[in-house]
Amino acid sequence: MGRAFEYRKEKKFKRWDAMAKNFTRIGREIAIAVKSGGANPDTNPKLRLTIQNAKAVQMPKERVDAAIKRASSKEEGNFEEVVYEGIGPGGIAMMVECATDNTTRTVANVRVIFSKGGGALGMSGSAGYLFDRTGIFKIDATKINLDDVELDLIDAGAEDIYTEDGIIYMETTFNDFGTMQKKLDDLKIEILGAELLRLPHDKIKLSEEGETQINNLIEKLMGDDDVVNVFHNMDEG
Repeated sequence: MGRAFEYRKEKKFKRWDAMAKNFTRIGREIAIAVKSGGANPDTNPKLRLTIQNAKAVQMPKERVDAAIKRASSKEEGNFEEVVYEGIGPGGIAMMVECATDNTTRTVANVRVIFSKGGGALGMSGSAGYLFDRTGIFKIDATKINLDDVELDLIDAGAEDIYTEDGIIYMETTFNDFGTMQKKLDDLKIEILGAELLRLPHDKIKLSEEGETQINNLIEKLMGDDDVVNVFHNMDEG
């Protein structure tokens, strides 16, 4: 099995378990995509992929359309993607991905959450070197014959391809993420969902108490409206 699949099992889909949080996250990703490439998904690959991810979390089409309309009419805030790095209890490295229209507010909130959770917000570069950015795509295994397209996918940058519960997972490097999306589009293969993960090089095992502290800190961070994802190098095995 691939590293991303194992990581997904460890996370137990924690960041997907709150529907309202998912819809807020997708709405902001739509705003960022529209800002960068326009409101037409046919000519904006980033928006097209975001719409597929919206379907994956069962976001109603009318809400997706409304989010695109708001972003196009400038009713939506001027959101941008920012990443904060920190150290949690037990020396656990943490990467906090955010989508915000007010970085001053966001960094202040994240700093307070780290401090109250027994950690500390770090400088840029203080934790990022401990992670690799890995892309993962999901495809319905019943919709394609993998043998027919596997070589094309490898040529496009697939580093690992595996099937689980009727879903084909493909892993790429960060640099090949866009290339893989284009290849799947060219092959007319529907993407069920895609995301960029930050996978740790090594993991740190903590005591039960330490794990509880880190999980509480993650929960607090994810409770902030501006926070999209939290990655860490704690061993949850």
